[in-house]
Amino acid sequence: MAEFEALRNIRHRNLVKVLTACSSIDYQGHDFKALVYEFLGNGNLDEWLHLTPRTKEALEEPKKLSLLQRLNIAIDVASALDYLHYHCQTPIVHCDLKPSNVLLDDEMIGHVGDFGLARFLHDATKDCSTNQSSSIGVRGTVEYGMGNEVSIYGDVYSYGILLLEMFTGKRPTNSIFQEGLNLHDFVKVALPERIIDIVDPILLWEIQEEETRMNDTCHEDRNGCPKIQECLILILGIGVACSTEFPRERMNISAVVVELQKIQQNILRTSTQRQRQRLQTTVRVMGEGDLNSCSPHKR
Repeated sequence: MAEFEALRNIRHRNLVKVLTACSSIDYQGHDFKALVYEFLGNGNLDEWLHLTPRTKEALEEPKKLSLLQRLNIAIDVASALDYLHYHCQTPIVHCDLKPSNVLLDDEMIGHVGDFGLARFLHDATKDCSTNQSSSIGVRGTVEYGMGNEVSIYGDVYSYGILLLEMFTGKRPTNSIFQEGLNLHDFVKVALPERIIDIVDPILLWEIQEEETRMNDTCHEDRNGCPKIQECLILILGIGVACSTEFPRERMNISAVVVELQKIQQNILRTSTQRQRQRLQTTVRVMGEGDLNSCSPHKR
């Protein structure tokens, strides 16, 4: 229960708050331990990325996340991992990072939850803890599948796969991934030239809209209108860097936060510039209309 109590005491804006920890005996006489989490109203990330059976049955419209919303959530998750790995009294490895374990609040802020497989790293090197590992699968790390010990590198790998899934819209279990092909390689071989071929189709309309705005407002200086594709290339490149096969070659999660925040600021700055340009264009058109209405009529 000591580790349960430690989880209950951790506090970060991007972690699901653990309300309490308890242990008891079930109806079969087996011991069990449980964590009780706070409720977050917008469900989990998996429901926003993929059409779920519940959505199909309810005939609901598929949920959609914009580029900026996805990036914000990606930063939230990376910030949570950075806190767990480097800012807790005892470093914690989540061991089960995936979209269904990222919960969204009413403001669409991401919170990492489900610490049922989490491990505490009592080794000061933060490389490994015990021989226990998380559930093995395509979302888990390569080294877990080979029987290696739990490490922060495993969480970074899982984060990389999560990032690739968020922006391609493809689960790592997609049927196209067979005969040695996986989500990491699928993205890696496509970057940067074939970015349009691999991004989530829901994001394509944003790219098309960006191109239209460039044509409308950037006749004189096309370099002044950074493309969404450039941001996507950078984001997916980070996902690839986090999910490379060799653990120590993976990107540090603290660096991930910094780089994603730079991309976020670039998108926000570009959006502000576009709004200013559209306003200037509207004012100019309105002014021309007023001049035309005041011009003398020919007799």
